[in-house]
Amino acid sequence: MTDDDAAAITLLIVDDHPVVRDGLRGMFESAPGFRVLGEASDGVQAVSLAAALDPDVILMDLRMPGGGGVEAIRDLTRTGARAKVLVLTTYDTDSDTLPAIEAGATGYLLKDAPRDELFAAVRAAAEGRTVLSPAVASRLVSAVRTPRAPGNDTLSAREREVLALVAKGTSNREIARALFISEATVKTHLTHLYAKLGVKDRAAAVATAYERGILG
Repeated sequence: MTDDDAAAITLLIVDDHPVVRDGLRGMFESAPGFRVLGEASDGVQAVSLAAALDPDVILMDLRMPGGGGVEAIRDLTRTGARAKVLVLTTYDTDSDTLPAIEAGATGYLLKDAPRDELFAAVRAAAEGRTVLSPAVASRLVSAVRTPRAPGNDTLSAREREVLALVAKGTSNREIARALFISEATVKTHLTHLYAKLGVKDRAAAVATAYERGILG
């Protein structure tokens, strides 16, 4: 292995279409700074190969027969996999984007992204930075800004976990580390639970949660 190979960002490509996998492999292998370690055709195989190959970044499709991408991302997050997951899909609906980000994906791009944008996104993901296509970013902003009547929504299990850690004085970075999610995902959970509790900050969220019996 040359020094360039050692410094290259290593990739695992996950997609159920062989033509797509071949195209992505060819694209990255022809560019300096990247090395493709393997390919998977579904989420189950992706989790197994991630454990065996330990890539820096996983390019993950979402809808695949035999094991979807969101389930795979959850499994990778739960097992503490080192790899950053960059979703690369044709779907940008709320039912696809939000679960993927909440499951622990570092970024979310659509397959029509330009070549240079994809390369930049992989580099950013390898550094742990969040990367979202403009369409997906707009959907996420709309989702967290949608007005909700205070108290009308129950907190999800993950939101309760985040809130319990907030009550202990845990920082966003420490929460992200404890729950194996990104800091951006922690902030998204906080935004959601603030809206559900009808509050604007951490202290008020904790106080309201104790008043309603959610904590304690």
